[in-house]
Amino acid sequence: MDWGMQNRLSKIIKPKDGRTVMLAVDHGYFMGPTTGLEDLGKMVNPLLPYADTLMLTRGGLRNYISPDVDIPIVLRVSGGTSILSKELLREGMIANMEEAIRLNAAGVAFSIMVGADFERDTLLHFSKLIDDSNRYGVPTIAVTAVGKEMARDARYMSLASRIAAELGANIVKTYFVENFEQVIETCPVPVVIAGGKKQPELDALKMAHDALSAGAIGVDMGRNIFQSEDPVAMIQAVRAVVHENHTPQEAFDKFNELKKQTK
Repeated sequence: MDWGMQNRLSKIIKPKDGRTVMLAVDHGYFMGPTTGLEDLGKMVNPLLPYADTLMLTRGGLRNYISPDVDIPIVLRVSGGTSILSKELLREGMIANMEEAIRLNAAGVAFSIMVGADFERDTLLHFSKLIDDSNRYGVPTIAVTAVGKEMARDARYMSLASRIAAELGANIVKTYFVENFEQVIETCPVPVVIAGGKKQPELDALKMAHDALSAGAIGVDMGRNIFQSEDPVAMIQAVRAVVHENHTPQEAFDKFNELKKQTK
């Protein structure tokens, strides 16, 4: 691994503890004006001091985030379908490596669809991205997307995560499931968990804590932060779990205390 790749990875995964709090706000590429992100800039900018990395699209970055902001960017480079599509998960490339470099991205993210009818398309597109990213020293994050008809269990997540790593992903983003240790033990690259749909704050904090205990190196949360009743307090609570080894209850207490301060 060359210097540039290692340097960019160190911006995503913090060398001090080997963990990361990624803030995912790329939902608009297939969901449009997602609840909480109607004005992406207004929501996201107060959260940036507490995030290690920001994951979003090139349009989101250019239109809502100032180039003066000091935060590593993971650029969403897969897409091509919307929530209205019958082929929701059939994603292709929506931005190339030159664009990622032009935007000074620390990494690129691409969704793979293991188990879908068109898994071959996404895996081959992802493999091409790996070739390009290795050429320029840019880390790749494989997002193991899960369709409505696909299983959310350790067997499936292990399969998808291992395939992503075997193809050359530097980091895998997947869902936390029961027996998550199996996913970690069979994946040779760092794993972060997706936040998924909005949960009560304590449940989201417990999920993050349990994933870290099983061996994940962090979270890539979106809706469980920006759809919280107090997003700024919530991201600090998540950070307390990831970087300060707080228990879920300790982090939830911190959330409630910070929430009081904003009223």
